[in-house]
Amino acid sequence: MRLDAGWLDCAEQCVSPNCDERPADTAISLLVLHNISLPPGQYGGSAVAEFFTNRLDCDSHPQFASLRGVRVSAHLLLRRNGSWIQFVPFGLRAWHAGVSCWQGAERCNDYSIGIELEGTDSDPYCEVQYGSLLRVIRLLARAYPITDVVGHCDIAPGRKTDPGAAFDWRRIDGWKSISDQPAMR
Repeated sequence: MRLDAGWLDCAEQCVSPNCDERPADTAISLLVLHNISLPPGQYGGSAVAEFFTNRLDCDSHPQFASLRGVRVSAHLLLRRNGSWIQFVPFGLRAWHAGVSCWQGAERCNDYSIGIELEGTDSDPYCEVQYGSLLRVIRLLARAYPITDVVGHCDIAPGRKTDPGAAFDWRRIDGWKSISDQPAMR
């Protein structure tokens, strides 16, 4: 597993238009973990990739109606089988965090990498997901000055709950949620 011009070499590339330039001289110092499944609780399929690339047919499922016109992305999606899809190169700003703040710094999209885990707040994540996630965290921490790995819930408390109670922070080898104890590199 390596990085090549901001792309993870083992990831399928599915380029999203929902990104832009980071502010000048902004270091990537934060990893934000999310979860997603479309429809909720259903795994596999192409709906998440279609959503992140503005191709989701919002009439194809009743749960998709609220997503009409929403423009979001993430850098990476980690499937339940441990495989990766990358939507945005790491040097660009993906639109994953929304209104957010970490340790007094707002606009977390400016300085973070967004990683979506295929899952829900309540379904246990897969063993292979934890292993693949840990490898990517270590790779990104070597490439960028990452200081913290947090959940979306930590940067948008009261608004977001992911990656949820089902995510076991202990499984990513010492990286902790701020809600448990200070995040460590």
